[in-house]
Amino acid sequence: MKKDGFTLIELLITIVVLAIMVTITIPVFARWLPDYRLRAAARDVYSNMQLAKMGAMRNNANWAIVFDAGANRYYVCSDDGADDDWTTTADNTIEKTINLSDYGNSIQYGHGSATVAIGGGFGDEVTFDSNVAVFNSRGFLNPPSGYVYLRNSKNNSFGIGSLTSGVSFLRRWDGATWE
Repeated sequence: MKKDGFTLIELLITIVVLAIMVTITIPVFARWLPDYRLRAAARDVYSNMQLAKMGAMRNNANWAIVFDAGANRYYVCSDDGADDDWTTTADNTIEKTINLSDYGNSIQYGHGSATVAIGGGFGDEVTFDSNVAVFNSRGFLNPPSGYVYLRNSKNNSFGIGSLTSGVSFLRRWDGATWE
């Protein structure tokens, strides 16, 4: 009579091997995760710049991204409200609210270990006038151009910006230059 299955020894050896693999993998994953989250947050800022640009062109009206560095969030807005002021978001038509803390507590506005700003200075980590990037109905950024800087707990950073022409950029600080 033949019995199919695993012996207790085989099962224990499998569990020990899995435990060793997990013990090795967790520290590697913990070092990788902050950079992954930073890259995701930076790509989302870039994508939301494209969303604002396309929304402005589609609706034939200004759209804006309002950066709130103090609260660690930003808004994509399709109307500046009755007060005709993008910076007072209470009456704006907000299409999206993005909290940087949703990417993990380590993602914040900041230039990290970067020693040179992409365009001018770092300001308060947002170089758009009044911390607002406004795209007009032709897809152009209302002057002047600007950047927003994001960093993680490892002091790595990304700069995301747009030129007056509406062309947006995503750059990573490699320790010596923005690439």
